[in-house]
Amino acid sequence: VQFVESGGDLVQPGGSLNLSCTGSGFVFSHYTMTWYRQAPGKERELVAYIETDTRTKYTDAVKGRFSISRDNDKGTVYLQLNSLKPEDTAVYFCNRVIFQSGTSIRPDRDSWGQGTQVTVAS
Repeated sequence: VQFVESGGDLVQPGGSLNLSCTGSGFVFSHYTMTWYRQAPGKERELVAYIETDTRTKYTDAVKGRFSISRDNDKGTVYLQLNSLKPEDTAVYFCNRVIFQSGTSIRPDRDSWGQGTQVTVAS
């Protein structure tokens, strides 16, 4: 199982980015897919996830600003980041969910990619 994230960059506050993550080594369409982020000195946190039926859920800090989507044919999950704030600065990772009970999910902790750096600064 492998994930390759891309699309991170340095942007000004209020700017936008579109992150991509391609997964391989598993049947992509069978899994809920997630985006996490880790800011310097902080723990990794869940940002958003998209289920196999394309239902989505977001952490409160990004609701209305970020949008997650998926293309099963390409094995790719996307994260559109709008109205970026300095506090969105982090390394962003994608992963698949290997256990889910309601809104409680567990990522595949053995398969983190290298992530993609998003820096929001003027």
